[in-house]
Amino acid sequence: MIAPLITYYGDDFTGSTDVMEALSSNGIETVLFTQLPDEAWLKRFSHVRAIGLAGYSRSKQPAWMDAELPAIFKWLARLGAPICHYKICSTFDSAPHQGSIGRAVEIGLETFGQSVAPIVVGAHQLGRYTFFGELFARFGEEVFRIDSHPVMSRHPATPMKEADLRRHLSHQTGLPIGLVDLPAIHAGSGAARLDAVLSSSVRAVLMDVADAESQKRVGQILWNERQRIGPFIIGSSGVEYALIEAWREAGIAGVAGSYKPLEPATRIAVVSGSCSPTTERQIRHASANGFVPVAVDYIALASGQGGDEAEATAHAAALGVLRKGASPLLYTALGHADDAGQSGPHSLDNDRVGQRLGAMLQKLAGEQALNRVIVAGGDTSSHALDALGVAALTLRHPIPQSPGSPVCLAHLADSTGSFEIVLKGGQVGKDDFFVKIRNGKL
Repeated sequence: MIAPLITYYGDDFTGSTDVMEALSSNGIETVLFTQLPDEAWLKRFSHVRAIGLAGYSRSKQPAWMDAELPAIFKWLARLGAPICHYKICSTFDSAPHQGSIGRAVEIGLETFGQSVAPIVVGAHQLGRYTFFGELFARFGEEVFRIDSHPVMSRHPATPMKEADLRRHLSHQTGLPIGLVDLPAIHAGSGAARLDAVLSSSVRAVLMDVADAESQKRVGQILWNERQRIGPFIIGSSGVEYALIEAWREAGIAGVAGSYKPLEPATRIAVVSGSCSPTTERQIRHASANGFVPVAVDYIALASGQGGDEAEATAHAAALGVLRKGASPLLYTALGHADDAGQSGPHSLDNDRVGQRLGAMLQKLAGEQALNRVIVAGGDTSSHALDALGVAALTLRHPIPQSPGSPVCLAHLADSTGSFEIVLKGGQVGKDDFFVKIRNGKL
């Protein structure tokens, strides 16, 4: 097997498909595994130039990361790629007790034997920008500092209360963190600033990206300095968007081939564990345009008290919708106003919700021979794919109007079968997202 150009671990599944879309749609064919693959699966995809592993660390505690991430990083390192990316969400939402990016930095530095790890978060393609180490994110037609963002400042699990990413990380790690700021990058002195960092006590360095020019220059620094820095990089899919520019200049990245258009689907099924206002608008729009909403009792699924009955009730309602020739949309929440249970007692298990939703989706797809499904919510997607029996994902069709949640081809673990699936992050897509996927209008 030829060593890939890049490997990555995604801290949730929707973020992992975001990277796959960025790479594959720019000529770097990618496979995303949902669990550590055996040699047969690696051989099946030996032609690809990028290998990803979709994970769960965004929803896990540091103890889980200590137990699991070293082995994962060692496996990625053995693949021999010059770049190994720990992929995080572009909104940087994390906390000392859950999804700690700081702890992941510590583990990565130790595993790869690196002195310094670059951190790249900005990606103008996604409406994410960093200025002097502070993160800004687009919401609708406006751009907000992340600590005043209408959604991320109120995230039910890891609300972003600090826009200065170095200060935010200081609550997760004691490692000193440096900065290569936007003026230095625009002035062409980013590499010199990095030199100063490498000769200091800094262990991680945040690199500002706010536009196409800074993205290109950061990509050149990451690629040109890869041997001196080491393979381990932390960041959003802005890492890939930056590197692609450097690879194009080096003649490594080509032009992506065309994708066969999606056919309109008579029926699809959607499950949503997201409480994002963006997803709420999409559910309401879909309900007004041919989808049939099916409310699912979150508390019953998450607590395990009455979960079987709640699952059976929702499944029966959705099955009835499909038999009538329509598309069911199963949801556990309609925005923040409906998320009290999701941020409530610790006895409520979000993992269980994702597994239950995935099991319902698996049964519906099997019983009704559905070839296209959608899962909304990052944590939901991670656990739903387990229930669906998916071993690997490849890009079926990018969605240029809303990058980050492409149409994927899901390859089943126990057969050569496949189906189309979209894993939609809470903040991704316009109001008509579900309707466009059903209609094949991308």
